[in-house]
Amino acid sequence: MDGFKKRLSDSVQLRLSVALSLAILIVAILAGLFAFASALDEAHEMQDETLHQVAILFDRQQMTLHYPAAERIAGDDEESRVIVQYLADSSKAVGNNDDDNVMPLPFPTTLADGLSTLKIAGEDFRALVRTTARGERIVVAQETGIRDKEARESALRSLLPFLILFPVLLLVVGDLVRKLFRPIATLSDEMDRRDKQALHPIDELHLPTEIRPFVVAINRLLARVAQSMETQRRFIADAAHELRSPMTALSLQAERLKASPMPTQAVERLLPLSRGIERSRQLIDQLLALAAAQSNAERSQTTVSVLEVYRRVLEDLLPLAERKNIDIGVESSADVQLVINEMDLLILVKNLADNAIRYTPCGGRVDLSVERVQDTVILQVKDCGPGIASDEQMRVFDPFYRTVGTEEAGSGLGLSIVKAIAERTGARVHLSFSDETTRRGLCVTIELRSASG
Repeated sequence: MDGFKKRLSDSVQLRLSVALSLAILIVAILAGLFAFASALDEAHEMQDETLHQVAILFDRQQMTLHYPAAERIAGDDEESRVIVQYLADSSKAVGNNDDDNVMPLPFPTTLADGLSTLKIAGEDFRALVRTTARGERIVVAQETGIRDKEARESALRSLLPFLILFPVLLLVVGDLVRKLFRPIATLSDEMDRRDKQALHPIDELHLPTEIRPFVVAINRLLARVAQSMETQRRFIADAAHELRSPMTALSLQAERLKASPMPTQAVERLLPLSRGIERSRQLIDQLLALAAAQSNAERSQTTVSVLEVYRRVLEDLLPLAERKNIDIGVESSADVQLVINEMDLLILVKNLADNAIRYTPCGGRVDLSVERVQDTVILQVKDCGPGIASDEQMRVFDPFYRTVGTEEAGSGLGLSIVKAIAERTGARVHLSFSDETTRRGLCVTIELRSASG
């Protein structure tokens, strides 16, 4: 019960359904009582009218009455029997009750013309006294018990439409309320399916007027969030751009200093300085790439050859692979065409290959492959490094996150850039082990829509 009360207080839809159901129930009960009372009165009026019609028929046909003793006729129903007798013959009654099947009955001879209810021989009767055209007074009567029973049955039959209509109305109201609230559920599903970078406004034109102000407020909030995120990205990009020139100058100065004759101790101290400058340059480049990947600016799309992109990536990263004696190459021979921004695909593949080279031990192997499966193009980059544990495979996409225990120098932004590009282009990224048996090596799978035709 407490759970239902909580749901009732939390759900407008449930409150509306319950309120409408209670309103329908109250109206149905009131209407049913009114219909029952009306039908009961109408049935009694029709029964009284029957007594009138019998009396008129008797008078019109100038009938005469005989009272044969203990005579039974086939089909005679004692309970619903209509009794007709001369009022003056009531003094000749010999039975004590009407169950004796003896006529006449002892009606009071002083009864006035018209309808009345009275007790005769232990039973209640509805009686009509009428003076005929010949001056004879007759009484037409019927037991009230059977009259009331038939009237109640008739009145109860009048309630059948209410009994059928009430559950139908409840079902119609429940379905109608669900349909009225369907735009809210649809809006909720749409917001849930949105990518976290999708901050475009919600279309409020097809929504009910009552919900529209709320949606307009959400759109204003989305606009402020988008502006805030764009300001943040612009700040990062501007800061990284401003840092690039001095870092390049420091790198050049370090290279010139290294070429100059210096004491051994100075050379030893210069080496970590050069490495730190190089890491800073890589971090600045990665920050710029991440800011560009997260930007919502429109990018032109063209038909791109995947193998051609692979070739350009290998040319850029071959010196790094050679320093570690890593065998890097492309397994696929068949080319695949993609409709995508060429720079996006190049940055995506380059970051994956760069990560694979950095985390693969010396003398290892890195393989790039591509294949088309129906309307999907699948890119894969495999290495033979330590891999990423299953519980960390989602966290490695966070900026600056690095797996525990790694000694490889890096910025922790490579997979964040990959994820940002994948989200913007509608691609799906999946991490797994290159060797599922030994659970080593990292296999990154990218699924993209292929070019039409």
